[in-house]
Amino acid sequence: MSVPARVAALLAAVAAAVAGIVFVSVYYIGDASSLPVIHYAATNGVVNVVLQEDPKSGEATVPDWVTYYAQDPGTQKWLHTTLFSVPANTKVKVTIYGYDGCTPLRNNFYSQVLGTDGGTVGVRQYDKNNKPIGGAQTVSVINSWADCNVAHTFAIPGIGLYVPVASPNADNSKNNLCATGPCTPDMGVAYSVETFSFTSPSKPGVFRWQCLVPCGGGYVDGNSGPMQTLGWMAGEMTVLAS
Repeated sequence: MSVPARVAALLAAVAAAVAGIVFVSVYYIGDASSLPVIHYAATNGVVNVVLQEDPKSGEATVPDWVTYYAQDPGTQKWLHTTLFSVPANTKVKVTIYGYDGCTPLRNNFYSQVLGTDGGTVGVRQYDKNNKPIGGAQTVSVINSWADCNVAHTFAIPGIGLYVPVASPNADNSKNNLCATGPCTPDMGVAYSVETFSFTSPSKPGVFRWQCLVPCGGGYVDGNSGPMQTLGWMAGEMTVLAS
C-alpha cells in the first residue's frame, strides 16, 4: 500500500474511532447540551436545591427509566434535568422527595451518610393521604439491609458526599407508589422527604453526581441505562465563582 493510501486509511480509522467515542458518550452517558441547567442562587448565604426521584418519567425520551427531576426555583416547576449550578463556598441545602420503592444496596457501606454537615440527614415518610408516618428523624445511617427504606443514593464522589435516599417504607409502598413523574404529594401516593446540607467547593468546577444503587433494570448488573445517563440517575453540579 502506498504512503498516501496508508495515511488515508489511518485518518479514516481515527475518524471512525472519534465517531464511536462521540456515539458512546451521547448515547450511553448523555448529551448535556440537550438538558436545561437550573441555576440555584444563594439567599441569606444558603442555596436550596430541590430534587425528586421517580420510578418512571412519562415525558422523557425513555419513559420507563427511573429518573431524577429538579425543581426550578423561579417557577417551582419540575424539570427533567440533572444539571444544576451553585455558587462556590456556599452552604447548599438539599431536599429530595423520594417517590420510588425500596431497593437493597449492593454494598451496605453506602447506607452511611458521608460528607454532609454533621454527618446526618433528616428523614420523614408520608402515606398516600399525605400524612406523616411517625416523627421526623435525624440519622447517620439508613440501613437498607435491615429495613427496606432506601430507594436510591445521591453521591458526589469528587467532594466525598454519599447520601442514601430514603423511600416510603415497604408496607407503605404497596400499591401506593407514583406511576409516572414528576410526582407531587397531592397525587395520593406514598413518599419520603429527606434533607441535608453541605458546603460547595471553594473553587469553580464541574462535579459529576449519580445514584449508586444498580437501578438500570434490564441491563447487566443494573449498572447501565439510567444509572450512567445524564438526565436520569446521573448529573452534574457546576460550581460557579461567587
